[in-house]
Amino acid sequence: MKTAQDLVAEAKQLISEVSVADAGPAIQQSQLLLDVREPAEYQQGHLAGAINIPRGLLEFKMGGAPEFEARDQAIVLYCKTSGRAALAAASLHQMGYVNVTSISGGYDAWVEAGMETVKPNLPEFG
Repeated sequence: MKTAQDLVAEAKQLISEVSVADAGPAIQQSQLLLDVREPAEYQQGHLAGAINIPRGLLEFKMGGAPEFEARDQAIVLYCKTSGRAALAAASLHQMGYVNVTSISGGYDAWVEAGMETVKPNLPEFG
């Protein structure tokens, strides 16, 4: 029986990954920057310009929205440490997206490298 780690390792053999150091140009050249973490993770901080589509909803959102129809658009995606992003990239590839890149190490590696993040401006209650 395969573990989640086995599935991630297999996905990483099939996808394109970019290091945090090289992610800036990839993001600038992309049409879509996807954060595939859960909404609570996204709200704690994310890459500027990223839209949040959780991994569990990705295929449904990408397959059902006209703005995501172009299968040749450049997509960069990330998660916390790159496991969910690898699975997401492999899934997008299976859906026919041909220009998908995952950020190696994910959000944690981005933050560790001292790269800029943003937090949504949410009202505070209390």
